[in-house]
Amino acid sequence: MAAKLVYADSQGRIYDHPYLHLAGRSGWDFHRVPEKELMPLPPGSDLFVLPGRQAVGYDPRRRRFVTAGEVPGQAGEAQAVAAFMAPAHTMNYLAAYKTTPGSPVLPLFAYTAVGWKDGRFWVAGWRSDPDRRQDLGQFDCAAIEQGVKSRLARYPGNRLLQHLSGCALTTGCPAARNLFLGRWEAPLPSSPVCNARCLGCLSEQENSPFPAPMRRLTFVPRPEEIAEVAVPHLQQAQHPVASFGQGCEGEPLLQAGTLVEAVKLIRRQVSRGTLNLNTNASRPEAVVGLVEAGLDSMRVSLNSARPHYYAAYFRPHGYGLQEVRTAIQAAKSGGARVALNYLIFPGVSDVPPEVAALEELIASTGIDLLQLRNLNIDPDYYLHGMKFPPNQKPMGVRNMINRLHKAFPSLRFGYFNPPWRDEKAVDPALV
Repeated sequence: MAAKLVYADSQGRIYDHPYLHLAGRSGWDFHRVPEKELMPLPPGSDLFVLPGRQAVGYDPRRRRFVTAGEVPGQAGEAQAVAAFMAPAHTMNYLAAYKTTPGSPVLPLFAYTAVGWKDGRFWVAGWRSDPDRRQDLGQFDCAAIEQGVKSRLARYPGNRLLQHLSGCALTTGCPAARNLFLGRWEAPLPSSPVCNARCLGCLSEQENSPFPAPMRRLTFVPRPEEIAEVAVPHLQQAQHPVASFGQGCEGEPLLQAGTLVEAVKLIRRQVSRGTLNLNTNASRPEAVVGLVEAGLDSMRVSLNSARPHYYAAYFRPHGYGLQEVRTAIQAAKSGGARVALNYLIFPGVSDVPPEVAALEELIASTGIDLLQLRNLNIDPDYYLHGMKFPPNQKPMGVRNMINRLHKAFPSLRFGYFNPPWRDEKAVDPALV
């Protein structure tokens, strides 16, 4: 039995279509979603109604893609529905829809195809990391609030902890929540400024058609403030990681001097745990200094391994993809592990020229891990902003991953930053 298209009425009520099958989108084009590429909607996921978007499904009788038409008994078009999957899940297909002229730009989420079968919702995606560190059931709100109170009482003047308490209690950042629960990966935001103007920046947008979902850090923390957050976490947490470079900040390499001093201060007090940098890798010389100071790993965000499409999304100031490549090589030469935060967008990430460019980058730099995170952006806004051409022929996201598996047997795949210094110890709660 094929999964059926789901759609919504003007009140946001969701229905399954009586005969149209679920359709997905890859790039500009609609596709049938193979049953083997569906999974039950993961706990902690959300369903979104997409305003001004007409739901598109596959008509098996006419063997073509059609809009769902009007909602029975109501005026108005059947609106498209998409899923925002819980962390640790990667999409295969976007939601399929036709956009009405003048419709608003969608906010910064990932819009996965979702259908209905066997009495429940199914999504076009898969679990790309078994680590449960951000699963919804892992968070106890009362314990988080107690953790915030305890840490603020211990360091009442620490501005970074005050900022992170808002991240945990107000915006619900999973990393900040885990910090105050004393486990796994903790955030160390450090930079209020950036040298890129990403189309889908989570914390600040110039002349943006949508609001940023996160409040950006407004100050540069002192090395001592960073150490007061990182040291207790690395000393006591399960499989500890502490990461510079968060969604609530700009580019941490612009504060390289502060970060170097912070890393030295941290490592003088604790050798346990992994110190990681999430970055655009725009300043190779700064990466050299951080690795020499004791940085263990670096995660580099990338939407494309092709210079034109990389620049179209990141809109970098004073650097380009060549500097990114040099920074990766510098980190590897210094002994750090390097991951690519490869922002998955079906129909762009998996077209053959892009896959070939990614393979060359992996082979020439020795990247250790490919993180398969969904790109949070309005699909039309992204494709128009990139000037991405129609009529491409993607190989499919899962086929892309299988090809990379074969080409690079030692390359790891996942979603989160691993505890590299503690990777042989596996906590049952994480698998």
